[in-house]
Amino acid sequence: MPRKKKADQPIGVGLSMSAKQMKRKKPINTDMMREIEPLTQNQKTLFESYSSNKNLVAYGCAGTGKTFITLYNALQDVLDPTSAYEKIYIVRSLVATREIGFLPGDHEDKSSLYQIPYKHMVKYMFELHTEADFQMLYGNLKTQGTIDFWSTSFIRGTTLDKAIIIVDEFQNLNYHELDSIMTRVGESSKIMFCGDATQTDLLKQNERNGIHDFMRVLRIMPSVDIVEFGVEDIVRSGLVKEYILAKMELNL
Repeated sequence: MPRKKKADQPIGVGLSMSAKQMKRKKPINTDMMREIEPLTQNQKTLFESYSSNKNLVAYGCAGTGKTFITLYNALQDVLDPTSAYEKIYIVRSLVATREIGFLPGDHEDKSSLYQIPYKHMVKYMFELHTEADFQMLYGNLKTQGTIDFWSTSFIRGTTLDKAIIIVDEFQNLNYHELDSIMTRVGESSKIMFCGDATQTDLLKQNERNGIHDFMRVLRIMPSVDIVEFGVEDIVRSGLVKEYILAKMELNL
């Protein structure tokens, strides 16, 4: 179980504020973050690979904590006043509504469709007294640009500097989209991919093959670590593990 950390005054209060802290109108108290420990060997490997400052691919079964651990480490990095990283970009594609440009509203309205799971993850990462405390903290993370959400429809033509880029559910991206995202990584940034090819929502076979071609490229890049998760790493619930094992037995 994660251990509670003792609350203290908000980070950044006092005379020793860094330039990064000065940018934040309401500094985030990192003492309120839970200390998360790995529950499986591959989770431990993912923590270690992240600490080595590599770009990462967390690849494999659902319910293994791939995205949670990646986001947790990224948030610790971005909130660290001594790190070069200033924000987290969470990038994914809404396959069922890939033509997101036709939906009403601005980029924030459209990306809100898939923000809820990440908000729940962040809530578990902090030890707060009330729901109102969390809503205020999460609101600060969003308004101050610590966490930003992008769909692949909006990322073209941008350069993402001083950022940690998390590409989630990357099995739902075709090769062209993955290639486009990879070429957006700017100075003092790193990129993390999380996903499982067995869960892809892509319908066309040539698009479904894109992730395999992309992985072939990443496997020969020294700056990228790939951590593959199996059924033994499922931590979400016993039912999830039982269900995935049953699907594997039936080759579904």
